[in-house]
Amino acid sequence: MGAAGGIWLHHFYIIGICNSVNHLTKSEVFYERGSKFMDKAIKKYFPIFALPTLLAFTIGFIIPFILGVYLSFCEFTTVTDAKFVGFKNYIRIWGDGTFIHSLWYTALFTIVSVLAINILAFAVAMLLTKGIKGTNMFRTIFFMPNLIGGIILGYIWQLILNGILAGMERTLTYSSAYGFWGLVILMCWQQVGYMMIIYIAGIQNIPGDLIEAAKIDGANNRQLLRHVTLPMVMPSITICSFLTLTNSFKLFDQNLALTAGEPSNKSEMLALNIFNTFYGRNGWEGVGQAKAVIFFILVALIAVVQLKATREKEVQA
Repeated sequence: MGAAGGIWLHHFYIIGICNSVNHLTKSEVFYERGSKFMDKAIKKYFPIFALPTLLAFTIGFIIPFILGVYLSFCEFTTVTDAKFVGFKNYIRIWGDGTFIHSLWYTALFTIVSVLAINILAFAVAMLLTKGIKGTNMFRTIFFMPNLIGGIILGYIWQLILNGILAGMERTLTYSSAYGFWGLVILMCWQQVGYMMIIYIAGIQNIPGDLIEAAKIDGANNRQLLRHVTLPMVMPSITICSFLTLTNSFKLFDQNLALTAGEPSNKSEMLALNIFNTFYGRNGWEGVGQAKAVIFFILVALIAVVQLKATREKEVQA
């Protein structure tokens, strides 16, 4: 009986394995059929869901962009009375001293802002990843200024900085230097918290084993920062550099609210110069549009070069 019982148990065991394999095979078949059905459904209904988005993008961006490029070669007061004049508007740009000044002013502001924002954001991120008390509260406090609009920030800091400068009988519009550093302070206050969050994510992704191995090999804090932390957070540096560079170069709201380009357009950045040319100078609408095209090309080129340079560092890291 014992031998017969063992045979029956072995038989049932084999039957159970076969049923399990059969069940798995059926599950795989159902999964494949379901995947094929989903693929067919996506291919069939994709145009229905994608068409509204593509239509909105075309109407809201592509058509205005193409029209804007065309108008940069025209003299006009409205879109309907545009007269083609070739490169005349582009030639007039380089005779406009305010544009040249705003271009260099914007370039200098961008360099200072990118360095200041990223250095401060990285330093704060390093501090808040040391396990100090109240880390979450500090992260929230540092991030909050990013939620405030540029116009509001501009007027807030105008009141604060003018109040400080009043003791020296100065204002932000006394000279372009005061406006310049006022914009740098405002930009840092707004952007540092946002970039800090990105740097914190990068620092927290560094493997602990890698840091421990470096310490065992005798690396000090400076060597850890240079040879471990910075190479490992290069993707975060790429993102933050791109965001701060483009945001600084195309700054408009804060410039308008803080100084409005005063004194005598000396603190006028490129975006505000384009705005004032288009809406503030009669007969210069085409020139303003040509400036906007050049502005777009400059921002695109700078962004591409920056991304290429930092991504090469990522590969080396």
